[in-house]
Amino acid sequence: MALIQYSKPTIPTSIASSPPFSPKHSHFFTTTTSSRINIHQIYAQSLSRRLFLPSVSGIWDAVTGGGSAREAVAAVRRGMLLFRQGDVLGSLAEFDKAIELDPRQKAYLWQRGLSLYYLDRFDEGAEQFRLDVAQNPNDTEESIWCFLCEAQLYGVDEARKRFLEVGRDPRPVMREAYNMFKDGGDPEKLVAAFSRDRESECFYASLYAGLYYESQGKLDAAKVHLLAATQSPYGLRSDDYMASLAKVHCLCRNWSSS
Repeated sequence: MALIQYSKPTIPTSIASSPPFSPKHSHFFTTTTSSRINIHQIYAQSLSRRLFLPSVSGIWDAVTGGGSAREAVAAVRRGMLLFRQGDVLGSLAEFDKAIELDPRQKAYLWQRGLSLYYLDRFDEGAEQFRLDVAQNPNDTEESIWCFLCEAQLYGVDEARKRFLEVGRDPRPVMREAYNMFKDGGDPEKLVAAFSRDRESECFYASLYAGLYYESQGKLDAAKVHLLAATQSPYGLRSDDYMASLAKVHCLCRNWSSS
């Protein structure tokens, strides 16, 4: 990522004329001039995709006046807020409501997959993440979360056989995390490799080290790294949805540093 600060992107007043796209990347922010296209592409490549609000189809219709789609976007926002507050079941209800209002939402609702994971509805979670990857075949984190769901369903070895291969993530920490989940590896090496890097990369290394340990059934080690993620500078200050997820994870597991 090229940017140091992580801020929420704004929706431009002029949007290119063919919806919908994947909500996790920059292309739907593209405008009609080539200079603005380049700016938006560079900007989005620099951001964690978790800072983007879904869904493109809903945002498109919200801008152009679709009533039910606007309501669907509002439901997604409520769901995200409830998840951040630790109300996982309430968040899922809002995400499902968004799909009822605008069925196009489902293929982009990675947040719904995360809620399903924490409700132990792993089969539905895996289905959600596979839908997301089908729309965006370069999504590293969706691939990992599908693995996490399927490891609970089938075990690590079978989940690895079913692993969704995706394109190259621009974030070094996520490239290493992806390879670790795909091929096996040492989470401690992942954390050590990024311990002196930017705050965001330290956070993501700890987060995915903890999640890897959990998939292996090593809950004590998972607890150490998930708590480290929540207590890191990025985990404490960032508005990244995954920073909230680390806190929700510990809340759902009744983990605390005390």
